[in-house]
Formats: sequence, C-alpha cells, structure tokens
Amino acid sequence: MGPGGQHNRRGKYVVASITAVVLTVALASCVIGGEKKTDAASVVEDFVTALNNHDAEAAAALTSYPNAARPSIQQMFDGLAAKSTDFDVAQVMDLGSDSGLFTLDASWNFGEGKDWSYQSQGEVRDLSVGWRVSWDPSVLVPDLGNGRTVSYTRTDAAPPKVVDSTGTLLMNEQTINAITLDPTTMPDPVDTTRRLAAVLEPVAPLVTSESMLADLAANPGKPVTAVLLRDPDYAYLESDFAIPGVVVVKTPKLIASDRRINSPLLDPLRTVWQANRDATAGWAVNLVESNGFPIKQAGFQGPPGPDVAATLDSHAQLAAIEAVVSAGTPAAIVAIRPSDGAILAAAQNNQAIEQGPIAFTGLRPAGGALDLVRLASSMQNGVDPGSVSPEQLADTGQQLGLGNGFHIQGLDQQTAVLAANRPGVDQAMNNVMANKTSNDSDAPTVTPFGMAMLAASIARGSAPLPMMVFGQPATADVTPTALPGDVNNRLRDAMRGAGGLAGYPDMMAAGAASGDDRWFYGSRGDFAFAVFVADADGGDRAMQMTDKLFQELGKPADK
Repeated sequence: MGPGGQHNRRGKYVVASITAVVLTVALASCVIGGEKKTDAASVVEDFVTALNNHDAEAAAALTSYPNAARPSIQQMFDGLAAKSTDFDVAQVMDLGSDSGLFTLDASWNFGEGKDWSYQSQGEVRDLSVGWRVSWDPSVLVPDLGNGRTVSYTRTDAAPPKVVDSTGTLLMNEQTINAITLDPTTMPDPVDTTRRLAAVLEPVAPLVTSESMLADLAANPGKPVTAVLLRDPDYAYLESDFAIPGVVVVKTPKLIASDRRINSPLLDPLRTVWQANRDATAGWAVNLVESNGFPIKQAGFQGPPGPDVAATLDSHAQLAAIEAVVSAGTPAAIVAIRPSDGAILAAAQNNQAIEQGPIAFTGLRPAGGALDLVRLASSMQNGVDPGSVSPEQLADTGQQLGLGNGFHIQGLDQQTAVLAANRPGVDQAMNNVMANKTSNDSDAPTVTPFGMAMLAASIARGSAPLPMMVFGQPATADVTPTALPGDVNNRLRDAMRGAGGLAGYPDMMAAGAASGDDRWFYGSRGDFAFAVFVADADGGDRAMQMTDKLFQELGKPADK
C-alpha cells in the first residue's frame, strides 16, 4: 500500500494471560475474534493505520513522547522513500489493566525484487492522557534508536566504460570539480572574481572577472559555476582556490577520456551507459550511525554492468572535428559504415553546437541534395525527374534510408521529411522553412544524418539499420525494399569522379546546394559521409571540408 493510501486491513489479536486472574480480566474485556477489543489493541491498531497512511503527525500523537516520535517517523518515511509500505499488527498481549506488549509485521517494497520485511516489538501503557504507545524508535525498525537513522540507497559496482569501435577507451567516469562562486560568502565580488580569473587563466583563459560578474548579476543571490575542471587540472591548481566565496563541488561524470573528442553522440552514449548501470544496480537498507557508518539490514550488491561498445571510431571522429572547424558558419559531418550501419563519427563546430545537435535533428531545406533520389524515383515510376510527385519521392527516399522512422536507444534523430503533412514536420520547422522563401514551406527537408544514410544506402545497395552501440541496431517503422540493381548502379555512376573532388579516384560523391547551404556526400570503401555547411561563404565550402576530412583520415591514428 502506497503513501497516503487508506489501510483497512484488520490486525490479528491474540490475548494471552500470565495468571489466571489476568486471564479472567482479559476475557471480560476482549473477545478473541469477536467485536470488542481492548484499549491496548485499539491504540496499536490506530498507530499502525497512521503509519500505513504515512501520517507522521497522527502516529506520533499516539505515542508517549510525540515531539521525539514525529521527526523519527518522518525520517523513516523520507529515508526509505518506498514504493509501498505495509505495517500489520501481529500480536497484542495485555499485561494487566494499564500495560501491554505488541508485535508488528512490516513490509517495504522499493521496486521489483526489492523487498524488506521484519518484525518489531513495542509496549503500550495507560497514561493520564489515555492509552499510548511507549515511544522507542525501535518500534519502527529494530535497533533504530541511539541516534541512528534508516535509509534506502542504490548500490553500484565499479562503473563500466565506453569503448570505441576498436576497443579503445572512449569514455569513463571521472571526478569533475565545479569551481563555484557563492555570493553569500563573498565579501568583495570584484576582488574574488579577479583572483579566481588569475588562478584559472592557465587552464580556462576565457573565464574572466567580467564574465563571472555578469553571471552573478544574472543570478542574484544564487551560486554560479565558473568552470568545470577535470581532476588533473584541479590538482594542479587546488591550493590556489582558497579565495573567499569560492566553493569546489565534486561530482562523478562520464566524460571522454581524450579531451580532444567532442561529439553530439556523447550525451546519447551517456544515456545508454546510465541505462546499463540502472539495469544492474543493487540496493541496500542501512541503519546509519551518527558518525555516518552504515549497518546493512537488507539488499544486495549489483554486479558490474558490461562495457558499452560504441560504434564511434576515435580516429574518424578526430578527423571530422579537425575538418568541421574549418568553417566559420554552422557545419556538421556524419559518417556511417555502409556494411553494418555503424555511426563512425559525428562532429559539429562551435557555431552549430550553439544550435543544438543539428547533425541528427537539424532539418534543413534539401534543395539539390535530393537530385539523386528524384533520379531513382523517376526511373522506377517512368516519369521525368521534374515530374516526380512528393509521395513518389517519399517512397523512394525510404528505400534509401530517408524519411523512415528509426529508433535508436538514447539517440534523438531524424533523417528527412520528404512529403508535406507527413509525420515529423512540426510547426516550428514549417516556420523556419517558410522564412527561406515565400513558397517553399512544404519543401523536403533533410538532416546531415539523413544524407549520410543516403550515401550509405547507395554504397551498400540497400538501407542499413543505423546503430550507435554494437549489438543494438535501430528498429524501423517501415522495412523498405531495396532499389532495383540497375537503378542503384545508375546512382553510383552519377557519383563517379568524386563529385569533382580531385585526388580520390575510388570515391563516389555528389555536391549540392540549397540556397546558401552546401552539401557534399558520398562514400569511399566502407565509409559513407555527409558534410553540411549552413550559410556557406563559398560555393565549394562543403567540398573543401570533405577534402580536409580525408586528409586527416589519411594520417596515422594516435596510439
């Protein structure tokens, strides 16, 4: 029975006697299994009812010392925070006209397979104010007294790691040190921020006194975080943080082991990693001594979760990062392995990061990026490419990995919206597209991820199921048929010559424009890619970025 619920179960009462005289008195006042109960039994039942209703106030009022009982009872409920609680009266024993003993059965449930049951004992007395439960914290939980509290905690084994496609460490849990400004302990904010900026300058030169003062002004009276530091950086500077108003908050966090690596895939991988931990977590109920020492009462230690095998390739990711920062406007790169759908890399420059994970969710008007899809659709439907209907385009797009609903654990993504009024187009995106021109609000839209899927599908001959973690391929709303072989070969022929990018005779690629946006997508061996540059400052900006990507890929991988 959950918190706040009514508990109507009637306790079982066994009346025992210790002398023949007491037995006579007991039988006169309580009929076992009958309608009348002793005053001792009634107060115990009322106490149990209050506990099952999580009413600490009412339960405490039935004790001999309400002011002491109330916080202990409330701490029990707060510390355990159970999904359900069930107290039952197991036995009441009258000891005479003014006292009795009782036994309670208690059951707590903290989730599937997480149950704790026990018995506790207590005493009742007839005081000047009436019958009351003699207050002792052990009536709630055995041995709870003597300054102890009770708590439910999650238990985890050593945290798993996230490894990349080669088995190399990609992410692990590390301590992050939040260097925080607390205005309530800061007598001189200008002096504090100047001193802190000087300390941080070697590792965080962009954190200045002015920027910190601006953050404090924007959050009056509230602590603000100046910077997050990994343990090695913090250890180097630790002795210098003894500045009035500066507080260090340590928090474990899953981060990239190589600080050069950033990607819109890292947060989704954290989600998968956390789900992994949640599935293997254990639990414990502890009595906690006043010095913090726990005494375990129930629970089990969860086993270590398996390491997460990410499909991301660290060498490809670093190459994509080096390439994507060459643009001064929002840009993104996504790479997929056609043979199995593994997402090998996803990178965005700072301008794109400010807009969110556009590599996977940034729908942009497709323009000429869908010319090859129109070509394939025209061949299958026997019409001119300019006469392909939105529905025909959408059907062919699904054959090439565009517009299908893929579901990848942890990763919010979209490939394309190829026909008006189909699922996936929200009003905000319609407004964005409507602002591009006066009449293209229903124009097809694509994401960099979708264009990488298109390139991978042409290279493979059918649309792969994308995946971010090995062994966890996406599920798809629709299982499309592959393009006819002659149609797919026609698309490959159109991409021969690397779309005009010299020096890569084995590459199949195509470039496209949509207003000022530029696309370049294709494949080389078992490596498909899409490069996107928004509001490009040159017609060949996406092609130049692709060249940079493959130059970096050609360099030896870090050992």
